[in-house]
Amino acid sequence: MTDKNESTPHARPLWAPWRIEYIRSAKPDGCFFCEKGTRTEDVADHIIARGETAFVLMNDFPYNSGHVLVAPYRHVSDLSLLETVERNEIMELLVKAEEVLRKVMAPSGFNIGFNLGESAGAGVADHVHGHVVPRWIGDTNFMPVLADRRVVPEALEETANLLREAWNA
Repeated sequence: MTDKNESTPHARPLWAPWRIEYIRSAKPDGCFFCEKGTRTEDVADHIIARGETAFVLMNDFPYNSGHVLVAPYRHVSDLSLLETVERNEIMELLVKAEEVLRKVMAPSGFNIGFNLGESAGAGVADHVHGHVVPRWIGDTNFMPVLADRRVVPEALEETANLLREAWNA
């Protein structure tokens, strides 16, 4: 009998050894969105762009290459708690992130959205943030993405540099 992982290409494990750092690391007590939002080390923090009420940054543990997050500076847990100006700017930053990613990475599609609450998959449930995930035909489908299977072919620093340059172009 053949091992299912050998006979079915879609069932083969996807290796993402870079994730072990996150899995084994102590989780901070504070909110990394709040911390990064107030620091000025944008390159080290993988911040792509800053607005008046929100900012764009690379996901340090991405679903796909180019996965960015858009978060308000203010620590709130739900979209309904955002001020109108914050909601508007977050939407504008999500749209701009899509445009920049399309220009730089030429994906064939996107997953864009919010996971609100721990049960919905929010890794940081108490600080609302949106995701922009570039997708390509032939990459993993969205269910394995939700099941912690990730392949990222480019270093975060390189992707962040490309997006930062294109953001201001």
